[in-house]
Amino acid sequence: MGFCSLRWMCCILLVSAFGIPAFAEGSHDRTQFGHDVTVGSDEKVAEVTCFACSVRVRGRVDGDVTTFGGSVVVERDATVGGDTTAFGGDVRLDGGANVKSLTVFGGRLRRDSGATVGGDVTTFGGGATLWLFIVFGLPFLVLGAFIAFIVWLVRRFTRRAVPVAAQV
Repeated sequence: MGFCSLRWMCCILLVSAFGIPAFAEGSHDRTQFGHDVTVGSDEKVAEVTCFACSVRVRGRVDGDVTTFGGSVVVERDATVGGDTTAFGGDVRLDGGANVKSLTVFGGRLRRDSGATVGGDVTTFGGGATLWLFIVFGLPFLVLGAFIAFIVWLVRRFTRRAVPVAAQV
């Protein structure tokens, strides 16, 4: 029984080792943390997500382009087939750029008259810092207050009684 189970484990390990790169090869998503992403004019990418960096699209993105703390630039004749979203950054659409829908939260939209947006355009402009604090900062502030309250309760009800010195 042990030999048979060892054989199956080896087979599963080999299939996994050789099968995972095949799936990774077919995936054309790009996700970056702190490094700008550029989709070349001859490239086709499925999705682009960027944290604390910017995205420049010169080619084609079939899905969504999303940045957190960075900007999005869709250059001339570039296409984004999904949603284009920037949290805390600007979006620039050059002439001939084509996107499905557009959301700018806490930044500015610069849109050339020759750019095409197939769906909705949503911008949360003025008071962007306040909006960013409400959406991202306030939950952490509430969570911190809750944790401080729990710590205070634990300390309050687990204090040891200190004996009083006897008077002579």
